[in-house]
Amino acid sequence: MKLKNPSNSSSQNLTSSDTRLLVRETLRISANLASAPPLSPEAAPERQDSSFGWIVQQQFSDSSLKLICCEEIDGRRWQYYAENNNDVNSVMRSNGLKQLKKNSIRAVNLQSPQAPVDELMAFIRSYVVPEGFPDSVTPSYVPYMTWRALKHFFGGAMGVFTTKTLLASVGVSRNQAVPGAVAINWILKDGAGRVGKMLFARQGKKFDYDLKQLRFTGDLLMELGAAVELATAAVPHLFLPLACAANVAKNVGAVTSTSTRTPIYKAFAKGENIGDVTAKGECVGNIADLLGTGMSIMMAKRNPSMVTTFALLSCGYLMSSYQEVKSVVLHTLNRARFTVAVESFLKTGRVPTLQDGNSMENIFCLPWKDHRPIVLGPRFKDAFQDPNSYLAVEPIFEEERYIVTYSPHKGKIFALFKDQAKSDDILKAAFHAHVLLHIIHTSNQSHSSTKKREDDLSAVLSSLGDLQSHISESYKMVSALYGPFKNRAKEQGWVMSESLLNPGRARLCDLVR
Repeated sequence: MKLKNPSNSSSQNLTSSDTRLLVRETLRISANLASAPPLSPEAAPERQDSSFGWIVQQQFSDSSLKLICCEEIDGRRWQYYAENNNDVNSVMRSNGLKQLKKNSIRAVNLQSPQAPVDELMAFIRSYVVPEGFPDSVTPSYVPYMTWRALKHFFGGAMGVFTTKTLLASVGVSRNQAVPGAVAINWILKDGAGRVGKMLFARQGKKFDYDLKQLRFTGDLLMELGAAVELATAAVPHLFLPLACAANVAKNVGAVTSTSTRTPIYKAFAKGENIGDVTAKGECVGNIADLLGTGMSIMMAKRNPSMVTTFALLSCGYLMSSYQEVKSVVLHTLNRARFTVAVESFLKTGRVPTLQDGNSMENIFCLPWKDHRPIVLGPRFKDAFQDPNSYLAVEPIFEEERYIVTYSPHKGKIFALFKDQAKSDDILKAAFHAHVLLHIIHTSNQSHSSTKKREDDLSAVLSSLGDLQSHISESYKMVSALYGPFKNRAKEQGWVMSESLLNPGRARLCDLVR
């Protein structure tokens, strides 16, 4: 009896459909093997980066997916996979090359999920610090923003009390208050503030000349306005005039804050990231303002002493404002920083660094107060009362584009500019004026034993005698010292190509005969 071969029997039972299925599976397996690259150490999953990412990669190491791209953003890496097309007909049409399905890309994050605290800190950093921090900003950015946040915290806290007082003074909390009258008073108050803002905005260029001084003065006006608003509680029948005056002061302070914001942020930006620095700086201020508002709301529920609360918050606000402007390091020379630089050079032969020069700048010097012993760009009639004094000094400055003199009667040194004067001529004239002032003080100390005020030159100049000899002496010193002063100032980082010395608009012109 002859046994049948089982394999022969099974093969005889295969139908034509089974044959086609076997061929299709064989082609699919061959195509998968052909498209899968050999596993090398470089292509192996980077297990050391993150165990989570390695586990996810293993899930995508199926033969139906193919790695097509890697990506890195801020230190975080992703891999992108695409799904293989297993259609045999598609494979055959592409001459055996494996095709990928359309719209089948899948992203795999190679990092494990961050802890909630880390995610929160990353979220906060994205709102409060510029990209690339701290390399994208100057070192003075951190102390400036710290004091700015503290100032806004106190300002937000104070705003709750002032608003509450204003509403009570205008009669919102009283039953007899007429809604129409309340609305009119409030509109008039805001309107007066806008008028004050427009009138003060005409100062224009002064916001560049004396940036720090005006910024601190604006914060003083903000506190003055808040004090006047609180005063309406004592005299509610004077609500409208007091509220209008307070709003004018506060809007003037707001103009100074807005006008000086961009130059300050520009000083912090290292590259073309001024927009990013500005946005993050304003975000920090708003966050601090909200925190201060929340704190004051909780304090107001306990009905604290208004005078004590205002005094504490006001002191914190002004202290923060002062430290805020002192922390700003500017590279340009305004009148205050130029005075510091020249006086240091004449006494020690060294120009102070940017940090030292800005820290020694006088913040309490009001820009509009005319008490300085040096006047740049005055009218001719203010500088010369005696025509002979002009004829005596004019030949000394024949090759210069400026004239420096002093008036014994007014006790001031004047630097007049010719119509061809440029930025460097203004710098040189200001330097010459400081040199002349230095000669006057030195001469006074050597010839007089009585103590005199340093900025009162009237008594000093009357004893100097010949004007021409002293101006000639100062001219020789300037010819020898101005070049070294400029070079050393540039070495310290000061910008000498442009100045913010705020010269007057008067210029001397050639005579027309």
